[in-house]
Amino acid sequence: MAPRISYVPVESMDPRMQEEMHRCAREGTPRPESSAVRAHAPNAFWAFADSWKAIFHDGILDHSIKELCRVYISRTVRCEFCGNQRSIKATTAGLLEQQYDELLNFESSLRYDQRQKAALAYTEAIAWRLDVDDAFWGRMHDQFTEPELVELGCFVGLTFGQQSWLRLLDIEHHEVLPGTAASMAPGFEDADALAARKASADYWAARSPERAT
Repeated sequence: MAPRISYVPVESMDPRMQEEMHRCAREGTPRPESSAVRAHAPNAFWAFADSWKAIFHDGILDHSIKELCRVYISRTVRCEFCGNQRSIKATTAGLLEQQYDELLNFESSLRYDQRQKAALAYTEAIAWRLDVDDAFWGRMHDQFTEPELVELGCFVGLTFGQQSWLRLLDIEHHEVLPGTAASMAPGFEDADALAARKASADYWAARSPERAT
């Protein structure tokens, strides 16, 4: 099958773009494959890279909360490329792999604190276009400042749009600048491990996405 949109060869990129591609391979989130697709339009490449750094890696809201929301979106739109990545920064800060397992049942889970649950409820409302009431907004303002709500809303909008697009492209890991496992989820560290994990009966994307209950 021909690729939906091809990868731009790294060697054909300008030096600054090549440097960012090697950063993606070394640090991940994003991994190099999605960046190699965006490289067809350098303005889009840098618009995403700069926005992602400013409101995901940096910003005022706890990065680990944004990482949970990012993977919640992955589970919702079933973007396997994004859902099989993990933020090294969030893992280093103490976010546990088990906390990703109950994202679609976050309200009843004991793995999240009230602030994390509120952030996930906000993400859910955006992704599923829910009607919300004053109690919802009271909950949000109890947990977050208005600048934090703006940053998280913009981040969810960015990752929801990008993940919906990347799901359509059906790109895969370990295809551009292979040989590193940076920011890959456990069990997806190389192409063979990834293929075996995706073939397993309990692979997360084998289930249809559903709203949290």
